[in-house]
Amino acid sequence: MFRSLGAQRLVFVFFAGWLLLNFPLMALWDREATVLGVPLFPAALFLVWAVLIGMTAWLVERLDD
Repeated sequence: MFRSLGAQRLVFVFFAGWLLLNFPLMALWDREATVLGVPLFPAALFLVWAVLIGMTAWLVERLDD
């Protein structure tokens, strides 16, 4: 289906993001804790979002044309 390894990795990043940003896993971060003064839920949401964007950018830059 996906012939290149780069395409397979991008599909993996998509599904990893879909799972990480889905309700059951995001509910784990809904606590009364803070990280550097920021509530845990928005901090975790931003961190997951930033890591997914970073991984996508890194993979796209490495794809062979």
